[in-house]
This record gives sequence, structure tokens and C-alpha cells, in this order.
Amino acid sequence: MITEKIEKILNDQIAKEGYSSNLYLSMASYAETSGYEGTANWLYAQAEEEKMHMLKFVHYVNARGGKAKISAMDEPPFEFGSIRDLFEKVFEHEQFISSSINNIVGACMDERDFTTHNWIQWFVTEQIEEEATVSGIIDKLNLLDGKSLYHFDRDLMESRSAGGEPL
Repeated sequence: MITEKIEKILNDQIAKEGYSSNLYLSMASYAETSGYEGTANWLYAQAEEEKMHMLKFVHYVNARGGKAKISAMDEPPFEFGSIRDLFEKVFEHEQFISSSINNIVGACMDERDFTTHNWIQWFVTEQIEEEATVSGIIDKLNLLDGKSLYHFDRDLMESRSAGGEPL
């Protein structure tokens, strides 16, 4: 059984994960209608992943004797400026989610809920990966500042990963 405090904070996270899915879906639509098919595909996949995260929380709350609540969500923005702006917003949002996950970890420790503490560790690791991935994308976008280093970097990485000689 989970405590009321843990049930509430997990239900809050359900709403955040649902919003994340909608945010990335909105971003994907923006990218797709702006001619960025690769970015759109990445964001559509992220939207699906966030939906799966939400469902993990729903199933966990219900399995632990609580009641998962699906609340109304705010409408996400639908204009993002540039692709760099979009990915900076993705990074900020992932940092927000990481902070929220860390708050859950803290609440688990306060409540001595070691079962939920153990379960939430998957999300701690997931957030490390999410932030690193988006940070890497922003690094690539920074290489594009008036230069074509992005293609060079990609070719160099592919050359090394394929076992070939560096360019």
C-alpha cells in the first residue's frame, strides 16, 4: 500500500507525463508543418514514450492500492520559433521532469516507502538519458551556426563506429 502523500505525488506525475506527451506531440506537429520531417519523427516517438511513462505511473498507483487519477491538462504551446528554440524548450522540460522525479524520490525517503523508491529508480535513470540525448542534439545544432560541421561530425562518427579509419 502507498501512503496518501505518495499517491498524490504520483498522481501529480501522471499529469506531468501526460502533459509531456501532449507537448511533444504539439512540437512534432510544428516541426512537421515546418518541413522538419526528422525532427517531427523524433518528437512523435518522444510523445509516445511519454504516454508510456504516464501509463507506468497509472499501473503502479493502481497496483499499490491507490487510485490513479487522469486530470485535465493545460494546452501546450504550438509555436516554437526555431528548431533550436524548440530543442531548448525540450531540454528545459526534461530538466523540469527530472526535478519532479527527484521530488518523488525525496518523498519516498520521507515516507520510508522503499518499494516506490526502488521502482522510481528506473525513471531517475531514464531522465539522465533524456537530458543527455537532448543536450547532444543541442550540441549538434550549435555546430550548425553558419558552418557545415554537423555533416562532418556525423560522417566522422559514422566512420569510427563502422570500424573505418577516421577522416
